[in-house]
Amino acid sequence: MAKSYNQKMKILYLMQAFLERTDEAHVLSMQEILALLNGHGIHAERKTIYDDIEALRVYGLDIIYRKEAPSGYYLASRNFELPELKLLVDVVQSSKFITERKSAELIQKLEGLTSHYEAQQLQRQVFVANRIKTMNESIYYNVDKIHGAILADVKISFQYFEWTVEKQMHLKKSGQEYCISPWALTWAEENYYLIGYDEEADMVKHYRVDKMLSIELTEEKRVGKEHFADFNTANFAKKTFGMFGGEEQELRLEFENRFVGVVIDRFGKDAAIRKKDETHFAVRVKVVVSPQFFGWLSGLGTGAKIVTPKVVQQEYKQFLWELLKQYQEGEA
Repeated sequence: MAKSYNQKMKILYLMQAFLERTDEAHVLSMQEILALLNGHGIHAERKTIYDDIEALRVYGLDIIYRKEAPSGYYLASRNFELPELKLLVDVVQSSKFITERKSAELIQKLEGLTSHYEAQQLQRQVFVANRIKTMNESIYYNVDKIHGAILADVKISFQYFEWTVEKQMHLKKSGQEYCISPWALTWAEENYYLIGYDEEADMVKHYRVDKMLSIELTEEKRVGKEHFADFNTANFAKKTFGMFGGEEQELRLEFENRFVGVVIDRFGKDAAIRKKDETHFAVRVKVVVSPQFFGWLSGLGTGAKIVTPKVVQQEYKQFLWELLKQYQEGEA
């Protein structure tokens, strides 16, 4: 490489050195900077280095000189602080929808946002109880395609599958393609879901993104905008238990006071909670009534109760009765 070209690269190598080799605990002395540049075939003098450092400061790099030992220059601040990167790494590690391979790739890229020394602190394993990573690598790109379709205001086509007892993919609708107008993506129950409008069925539906195959953007414009004028994805996920479909109804529920945290976690702080007596409280919430909702409620035992509407109360009793019958059949 020509010497003059090397000299033009000097400030870039200098910037790279500060990004990768310095932080509050690790500095570069002038001698180390000169030696580093010399390793790239660049001869530099102290005065030009001072000028380059000042140019990098003007550019926006927070380069500070520390007088106390060990003295030297270092990058004092970055776009992401180490605690923020640790948080992002933890999220990637614990996310069910990101495969092991993709998790490793993303974490490696996050490590590039700090010094080599601090990056070592990001190389840690986050253990989450019963964490099962998805096997579908395509979800990473499915999300990108869906966002692209929403931005382009077009429908998407895809195939949808379910797992068999033999752990094989089984295409629903005999492999026939779905054609949906995508309007939102939401994260619920540790999975990504597409929320869209099915024109043929004339209703809003949701699909697990990791179960979608062969997503393609069509040339047809999206429809169903009127259904999403006041649509709130957070509220949708909050009232849809296990993201299973059902009829949305307003329920009055009663709980023992010890479950107030559980109710707030599930329905949010805006839930209409009022005191019933010294040991119980009541709440009015909108819920998509489904077996998954009944399962959540039954998990709270005798500390939770459906008050109204009576028809849902009867459905819940039938649900519990069907469960009980499984253990009564054949008994003496």
